[in-house]
Amino acid sequence: MKDEHFKKLVASIREAGEIKANRVKPSRIFEIEPPEIRKIRGQLRVSQNEFAMMIGVSVRTLQNWEQGRRAPEGPAKALLRIASRNPQAVLDALHAE
Repeated sequence: MKDEHFKKLVASIREAGEIKANRVKPSRIFEIEPPEIRKIRGQLRVSQNEFAMMIGVSVRTLQNWEQGRRAPEGPAKALLRIASRNPQAVLDALHAE
C-alpha cells in the first residue's frame, strides 16, 4: 500500500472515531423510514416472515422497524438501501445458489 493511501486510511479511521464519539458530525447520513421498509417488502412481494429470513433478522425485529419502534443499523441498513433502489437485484442475489 502506498504511503499516501495509508495516511488517508488512517485519517478516515480517526474521523470515524470522532464521529462515533459525537465530537464531529458526519458529512452525510442515510436514513430509512419505517414506511419505506414496508414498501421495500411490498416491492419484493414477500411476507414479513419471508423478508426477515431473507435479510437475516427476526420477524420481531422487522416488525419493530416497520412500526417505527426501532431502526435498522449496519449491514441490514445497507441491504435495505440497496433493496429500495433495486429490489430485483436483492431477490436475484439472495436466491442465487
